[in-house]
Amino acid sequence: MEKLLSAADVALRTLFASAHASRPYPTATAPNPPQPAAPLSPQERATSGALMRVNHVGEVCAQALYAGQALATGNAGLQTQLAQAAREETDHLAWTQQRLAELGARPSLLNPLWFAGAFALGFAAGRLGDRISLGFVVETENQVEAHLASHLDRLPANDHASRALVAQMQCDEAAHAAQALHAGAAVLPAPVKHLMATAAKVMTGTAHYI
Repeated sequence: MEKLLSAADVALRTLFASAHASRPYPTATAPNPPQPAAPLSPQERATSGALMRVNHVGEVCAQALYAGQALATGNAGLQTQLAQAAREETDHLAWTQQRLAELGARPSLLNPLWFAGAFALGFAAGRLGDRISLGFVVETENQVEAHLASHLDRLPANDHASRALVAQMQCDEAAHAAQALHAGAAVLPAPVKHLMATAAKVMTGTAHYI
């Protein structure tokens, strides 16, 4: 019952509350000599806002995945590892919320649907055993890291704030994958990886607009 209440608390806080980061908001390194950043054009602002909405959805899903996996396992050590990763993902959730507001963009209207689907996937992975659950973390984080790298290519060159945020998120995701691999993650079969990539593509493509 306590684990169920904890999972429900994660859902409510993720979907209906403002996230609070434990780390400072990432900022771009100032050029030397310092130069004022060129303002974003309306088109550049729209592009950054859409990409940041996709990233925010990813962080909503991260909270759901980790909550589902934590609910499914009885391994206290794994629960602790998942909780630590979820706290770091909460920083990402808060940062993307803040950047969306700065860009005048809104979160995805489908966030409750994304959360529910990701929670179900995380719980299912967790029920298959701890090594599979950790393997799911590795593959998810690897895909997210690649996805963030593509955003660095697509973000406007003068959107230094968004680029600094995405770069830090990319670094954190790589660390989560490495930690899960070190903890004994199983390598997922290629068809499972392909299915995960296809589902992520549908989600990100939809969240770009809705």
